[in-house]
Amino acid sequence: MKEKMIIEGMGCNHCVHAVKEALGGVAGVEVLQVSLGEAEVAYDASVVAHAALVEAIEEEGYRVVETQPVAG
Repeated sequence: MKEKMIIEGMGCNHCVHAVKEALGGVAGVEVLQVSLGEAEVAYDASVVAHAALVEAIEEEGYRVVETQPVAG
C-alpha cells in the first residue's frame, strides 16, 4: 500500500529530516519521499498499522491532517 500523508507543522528542513527519521524507524515502512508538509510511504497494511505511522509523526510534534492513497 502506498499513501501520501499531509502533515501540519512542518516548516523547515529539520522538520523534513525528523519526519523522515520517524517514519523510517517504523518496521516495515519504506519512506518514498518527505517534503515540507507531506510524506509518501509504502508499507504492507497486514504487517504495519496505519496508526503506527501517525503515532510516529505525532511523537515528533507534527499532526497528520489527511491521508490519500497513491496509485502504483
